[in-house]
Amino acid sequence: MTPQIRVLLVDDQPLVRAGLRVLMADSPDLAVVGEAGTGGEAVRLARELRPDVVVMDVRMPGMDGIEATGIVTAGPGAPRVLVLTTFDDDEYVYGALRSGASGFLVKDMALDDILAAIRVVASGDALIAPGVTRRLIAEFAARPEPGPVPTAPTGLTAVTAREREVLTLVGRGLSNGEIAERLHISAATAKAHVARLFTKLDARDRVQLVIRAYEAGLVP
Repeated sequence: MTPQIRVLLVDDQPLVRAGLRVLMADSPDLAVVGEAGTGGEAVRLARELRPDVVVMDVRMPGMDGIEATGIVTAGPGAPRVLVLTTFDDDEYVYGALRSGASGFLVKDMALDDILAAIRVVASGDALIAPGVTRRLIAEFAARPEPGPVPTAPTGLTAVTAREREVLTLVGRGLSNGEIAERLHISAATAKAHVARLFTKLDARDRVQLVIRAYEAGLVP
């Protein structure tokens, strides 16, 4: 049997947690191992229960989801984090992605889509949906942070011309297969380029590669 994906639900709204919990009860590959209503509880339970995926709200009393995400994802063997947010008014998503989140969920998404997203993240990939995700990242990436802004992200000078092309396409939300087709290379070669970009740009997953692409000005 396929091992279950162990999920920790973190949201200060009990109804949100209850809805996910009930739906996941009908999914044999998913198991809720704990629930938390604050960032502090999330950090404690993540250490105690060692889930595979943490579904993390952003706005919570006390420690918010951004700070909790940074703590939860630190260190080897850390769980993956999906940030739960509201696209129209949540201005903290970009910070959460910087803190190590592997993607985000929008609260008005269909529940089945949320379950599919949990599986994607648990598999080691990141949630970069063309359209919504790129628009969200683009909005927050365009907002300068306080202090000096570097001319390029660390390690970009080591990126080859071909890798820069691949990074640009990753930033536009293309999959490895789509990148291979666009650049007329094999899927294995595209995957190898992406793997090297992970190393050169110190990126945890494709979400962080998207951020690097926006920071470098490769994606308008």
